[in-house]
Amino acid sequence: MPVALTDVIDALAGIKPGSALDAVRNRRPQAREQAEASFRALFEPESFAGVSATERFGLAVFVTGLHGDAASAAFYAERLAATGPCYPAGPLSREDTPGPSYDVGPEARRILGARLAAAFDHAHLLVFHPRDAAPERLQALLDAGWSTTDIVTLSQIIAFLSFQIRVAAGLRVLATA
Repeated sequence: MPVALTDVIDALAGIKPGSALDAVRNRRPQAREQAEASFRALFEPESFAGVSATERFGLAVFVTGLHGDAASAAFYAERLAATGPCYPAGPLSREDTPGPSYDVGPEARRILGARLAAAFDHAHLLVFHPRDAAPERLQALLDAGWSTTDIVTLSQIIAFLSFQIRVAAGLRVLATA
């Protein structure tokens, strides 16, 4: 079971209470509070209606993997494992090939199901080609069973993770300076 945290970005960046980086983050308390509130709203909501905890954390593991951030990927993988079944190395690993576009393959799509496969396709699009998010691309999510509200939630999760990863990575760099 994952340990409860008071600040996820601090955990991802390895910031200790009372450290120099803690003092830097304390200069912007509203930014710190709002980032944590965003995490809680997206990953610990009162209701997981529309987008389940497993789907949210599965998407988070995928997005953090796209960003190549090992600390964030491990953090979200631990939480995904706590939600129930997860997918081990195997058929999904073959999809980890570099390239300008991504489409969940038929075998992975069968394992993931239409909803999560469409969410992964959408995540890849938003991480690598955000300007290409056109209505016809969003239709694939609707066709897979996501509601319009769910699509907004998925997109918010992906955008938030991109922000969170960059902040934590930047703070880790500052810690080594």
